Amino acid sequence: MTAVNISIIIPLLNEAESLTELANWIDTVSKENDLSYEIIMIDDGSSDNSWNVIENLVKNNPCIRGIKFRRNYGKSAALHCGFQAARGEIVITMDADLQDNPEEIPGLYKMIQEEKYDLVSGWKKKRYDNTLTKNIPSRLFNWTARIFSGIKLHDFNCGLKAYRGDVVKAIEVYGEMHRYIPIIAKKAGFRKIGEKVVQHRKRKFGTSKFGFERFINGYLDLLSISFISRFGKRPMHFFGLLGTLMFILGFIMAAIVGINKLITISHNLPARLVTDSPYFFIALTAMIIGTQLFMVGFLGELVSRNSPERNVYYIEKEI
Repeated sequence: MTAVNISIIIPLLNEAESLTELANWIDTVSKENDLSYEIIMIDDGSSDNSWNVIENLVKNNPCIRGIKFRRNYGKSAALHCGFQAARGEIVITMDADLQDNPEEIPGLYKMIQEEKYDLVSGWKKKRYDNTLTKNIPSRLFNWTARIFSGIKLHDFNCGLKAYRGDVVKAIEVYGEMHRYIPIIAKKAGFRKIGEKVVQHRKRKFGTSKFGFERFINGYLDLLSISFISRFGKRPMHFFGLLGTLMFILGFIMAAIVGINKLITISHNLPARLVTDSPYFFIALTAMIIGTQLFMVGFLGELVSRNSPERNVYYIEKEI
């Protein structure tokens, strides 16, 4: 297999109307800038005519490859599959709805090739989305991601990104974690992450595939990736430590209750039953919770060391 300058990965779902225009536009931009390229279109279980369009594009352009999933697995699975299939020195991802401008490709390529960035994320500074339902929640979401990760990006979820080839081979994108690829890359040791202002175009065909729930899921995914990146392979370090501290705290409280009763008896004073003290039950609860947390950490350790790959998807066709 011959390496190319750029692999352009395009995950898609029901975007038949825009694919031909997008492929021709990428071809024009690449030839104008003397860039060898391949386009990898991943059909994520489309129910429209998308796959037939891809088949026709492949017949007419040897630089285009197509991968068809048996059903809809989500954007993260499509990107992961594309990352594994990519042969380019630099990998660029973009959406199929023509809202990402192919004219940005040379600029992204230059930042990776000449400025030696590991990853460059697009920033749609001027958007054409509805302010109430997308723009304001997106800003809040990105602000939170910056605080959690320490990565100074304005638009974590922008589909238009560029990567060095070894970055995409070293990271794993699963679930709905495509929103946090910069964070995943940073955790994998790729720390030179940049940003480029890119043009956001109005949607020409179809409708958005994402609703308001993506922001709720986004925050949950952010918490997940923050936890997994630190404790995914060593859950005992989190649950075991927390459980041990809880158990010790409960044991100390129980000991204080017991010692207090012994001192009272040694002075021939009337002593209440240990079970009459609320601190006894608090101590007992803390010890039980501590034991359970420790066991969760132990079981998590067993699962993490014997778990299969998280990315599971079935390819129906590849051309």
